[in-house]
Amino acid sequence: MEAGRIDAADTPAELVELVYASRLLGKDDRLVMHGGGNTSVKCELTDFIGNHVNVIFIKASGVNLASVDAGDFTPVRIDPLRKLQKMYESGQRHSEEDIRRFSTREFKNFLYLNLFTLTDHMVSRSLSPSIETLLHAFLPHRYILHTHSLALLTLSNQTDGERLCREALGDGYGQVPYIQPGLGLANLAHDAYEKNPSIEGLVLHKHGLVTFGDSAKEAYDRMIDGVNRIEERIASAARKVFASAPMPTAIASVEEVAPIVRGACSFEKTPGEKDYQSFVLEFRTSPALLDYLKIADLEAFSKKGAMTPDFIIRTKNHPLVAPAPDAADLEGFGKELRARAKRFTEEYRSYFERQQQATGMDVSMIDPMPRVVLVPGLGLFGLGLSAADAKLTADIAEHSAVAMLDAESIGCFESISEKEAFEIEYWDMEQAKVRKSHNGGEFAGKVALVTGGAGAIGLATAKAFKAKGAEIVIMDIDPAALEKAAAELGSGTLTIPCDVTNAAAVREAFDTVCRTFGGLDIVVSNVGVAWQGRIGDVSDELLRRSFELNFFSHQTVSQNAVRIMRRQGIGGVLLYNVSKQAVNPGPDFGPYGLPKAATLFLLRQYALDHGRDGIRANGVNADRIRSGLLTPEMIKARSAARGLSERDYMAGNLLGLEVSAEDVADAFVHLALETKTTGSITTVDGGNIAAALR
Repeated sequence: MEAGRIDAADTPAELVELVYASRLLGKDDRLVMHGGGNTSVKCELTDFIGNHVNVIFIKASGVNLASVDAGDFTPVRIDPLRKLQKMYESGQRHSEEDIRRFSTREFKNFLYLNLFTLTDHMVSRSLSPSIETLLHAFLPHRYILHTHSLALLTLSNQTDGERLCREALGDGYGQVPYIQPGLGLANLAHDAYEKNPSIEGLVLHKHGLVTFGDSAKEAYDRMIDGVNRIEERIASAARKVFASAPMPTAIASVEEVAPIVRGACSFEKTPGEKDYQSFVLEFRTSPALLDYLKIADLEAFSKKGAMTPDFIIRTKNHPLVAPAPDAADLEGFGKELRARAKRFTEEYRSYFERQQQATGMDVSMIDPMPRVVLVPGLGLFGLGLSAADAKLTADIAEHSAVAMLDAESIGCFESISEKEAFEIEYWDMEQAKVRKSHNGGEFAGKVALVTGGAGAIGLATAKAFKAKGAEIVIMDIDPAALEKAAAELGSGTLTIPCDVTNAAAVREAFDTVCRTFGGLDIVVSNVGVAWQGRIGDVSDELLRRSFELNFFSHQTVSQNAVRIMRRQGIGGVLLYNVSKQAVNPGPDFGPYGLPKAATLFLLRQYALDHGRDGIRANGVNADRIRSGLLTPEMIKARSAARGLSERDYMAGNLLGLEVSAEDVADAFVHLALETKTTGSITTVDGGNIAAALR
């Protein structure tokens, strides 16, 4: 079965129907966001020896409903799950502590043991059964849909949430008080159904909405009808007017603020080593969001907690509130933000220690940095170890902010308790979703920019950094080549057509990076053209043109990189493609070698002047790399002039090996990882003593 395609020949008809309904739910972010919610269907299958088996297909943990396919549902045998339910019904009720232990320590293994293997492609070993499997299994209905409807949460997250939900939905929905997902929730959901078997669904307070039916359409229609009724109730409430905080005369721009936020929310991987873990940022703003951010007591309001426990693993239980950024005093903004970030981490550590002791959970603290930063007058930033993670966090934060305003207009927003939040945040089954959401790598959370990114060395370098987890920006003067390079790099690559000899265009390009990712950590200044000419005959025009591209552009790129890196305050890496011409000039290559020699000393000057800022400057001297500089025609001409085959010419070094663009890329990656090296040149040429620096 191909990804993204439902093959009816291989898939039970009931599952095909469920996939369709699930995708409809997933496309509406009022109902579910980024892996949230779950859906299921019960059916009878035949195993490999001909026995009939009752199976529940339930969406795997962390899979997005919007793009879900048949292979994203885990088939689990129902009968072993129902034994737990029968034990509960027969009076062998477990204590709250027994239920919690089962939910945290044994639950996952229990579900894995009861997976039903239909065919090799129907269930992947990499998929995890949903946390809500027992809830779906304990209820008798064929189709069950569960969403985290923001409208439902707006009503249920209230001190009198049960009354409000009953007003909107009537008696056709059972009411289930908040409890951590797992055996306890499944038991309570089944109890609510037993009290009134005619109900169309369940309100899981401070959690979500469940509907069921004999068909996927019936369950879906009930979900939409229920949410519509809730939204009508919310719309009928008078809008609450909040006192507004004063704002600066001029609010700083996103590109000015983002690097400051990024730096304030980074942390040292090892204390004292100045090797920082940074995050990728996603910015959001809207009139509704700005209304939320101007509330006078925003900090207290924002600490009321998450809309639903499912969000906590992405956003933590509350955001960091920044001061309003005065365009006339960015230094003051940065100082105050760093103080608030420090206070946030201290409070998080206290929360962890307090609740670890209260719950007795044997867990290690995740990093204490915020995942959402609210900036009054500007918008909010979602933080993540990848752009995808940051986008997910920003989506949740943006929708939650607007929903909290609605909740306050109806009554008084009330989330789950701090203890309950901790139990969800540090539940292994929830943390597994976060671990699964990004591939990690040495450069997770880092942003790498490569100039000349559409060329052979630039593209190879971008691929090498992306393979290790970095977000990639490629700049090149050729838009068509950029588009082709981006296709090779895959989704998420930021492409910026730019003439690096145009200082204004370079500055705007770097500002675009800040608006898109929040800042940057690694810059590979790679662009260059190997103009030739006998130095006594070359025109001033050609020589000056070469210096503009092969020297001054590197200075312009470096200045803009340093401008942002200093604002972040967490160091950074400048990497230069210098070329062996800088130390071992060839005949008639003066127009290229002279500016390259100047670039080598530019590198050393940046190492000297900006080491105090934690910014490292290193370079690569490469030679004989098949690229836009060393074209097939040039290789043919040079090898013929030397009486060599093209192969022997390209491998004309001490090791007798041809050096590739990928070898140069590996050298750039190596230098970026060397946290205690600056002012260094790495030679990548297979061995050329004449070009050696020492």
